[in-house]
Amino acid sequence: MLGALEALLDSHSSPDIEDLPPLHGGIVGYLGYDVIREVEHLPDAPPNDHGMPDAVMSIIGSLAAFDHWRQRIYLIESVVTRDEAGHTLSEAELLAARDAAIDAVKTSAQRLAAPSEATVVEPPVPGERHEDVPSSMSSGRYLDAVVTAKEHILAGDIFQVVLAQRYDIELEADPFDVYRVLRQVNPSPYMYFIRHDEATLVGSSPEPMVQLRGDHIVSRPIAGTRKRGLDEEHDRRLAAELLEHPKERAEHVMLVDLARNDVGRVAKFGSVQPEEFMTLERYSHVMHLTSQVTGTIRPGLGPIDVLKATLPAGTVSGAPKVRAMEIIDELEPVRRGPYAGVVGYLDWSGNLDTAICIRTMFVRADGVTASLQAGAGIVADSDPEDEDLECRNKAAALLAAIPAARRMTATRRSQES
Repeated sequence: MLGALEALLDSHSSPDIEDLPPLHGGIVGYLGYDVIREVEHLPDAPPNDHGMPDAVMSIIGSLAAFDHWRQRIYLIESVVTRDEAGHTLSEAELLAARDAAIDAVKTSAQRLAAPSEATVVEPPVPGERHEDVPSSMSSGRYLDAVVTAKEHILAGDIFQVVLAQRYDIELEADPFDVYRVLRQVNPSPYMYFIRHDEATLVGSSPEPMVQLRGDHIVSRPIAGTRKRGLDEEHDRRLAAELLEHPKERAEHVMLVDLARNDVGRVAKFGSVQPEEFMTLERYSHVMHLTSQVTGTIRPGLGPIDVLKATLPAGTVSGAPKVRAMEIIDELEPVRRGPYAGVVGYLDWSGNLDTAICIRTMFVRADGVTASLQAGAGIVADSDPEDEDLECRNKAAALLAAIPAARRMTATRRSQES
């Protein structure tokens, strides 16, 4: 997959137009956790029991980009200027392609001007509880896995590993309704809805994976989690506890160092530096410690090289990374699929913007079964019960969107019948 993406990027180019949104044509989708097996030699993964594809990437030639700040929509059509053999189109062919693109923009504008028939977003009922959702690992099995991981740490195999568990649920709602509710209950820096024949992704990831804009690389690791408080005072106490907790701070420092090493593999010598360190970020259900690492890419390297150097993020695998991934294969009973990979885009100007695929729901092709995964970072003094609870707290943000989405879907279907 990575080789195919690199070939596509090498055969397409577009100017980086200042007045347009960052993405105005390129490749959009997700690369799952197991794509790293194209780069690192790892033992066989656990079974892919849901049959989720390792990657889904689509070439985007038409897009509507919504500027939330200016409340403006940009309608963009890419115009192909070369044929399949790489020859520049004739003047007549270029004019015809331009005119077709203009017509497409006009058609899109007419569609956007029409009244929307979408169901009004129904906010969740305050205090509404979601149903209990079974895990791919019983609570006892996850606790045992944490104990085994700690044995690996004490033996010197690793310093830290992220163990995840999967939760499956009968969705009983249109995935797009889940996305619309999720924008209300868990707004995050990266919100995405990707519908494909083989799977649909609905997500609200708080964590950038890696960005490349021009020659500037940015990695923003998140490590250290607490649930949100019941009120302002409780929230402040939990935040202070997180910021001062020795285990959380040590784990965060370790993963920032790992991010610096990853960026350093493709950055100019001496350009890698932390720009932010241990900043507290709050979301609807949890709060996190966040840092930012930047660097300048070396000449001759591009976005695929950056992905190869950084996948998967240390915050969803561990340290040392390859040995941690081997232990994940040993202890997690099912393949991760899209979880802990990346979702985002690569554009024709050589830019890259990706988020870590966490806080994400994967809906199978049948539209019935939805899965979400959540993990916790295990270190030498981890408490198994606390790590299991952290997984459930992270999953709760997505699960909280489902009841309201079910009501929206039911309302629309009753109106249509």
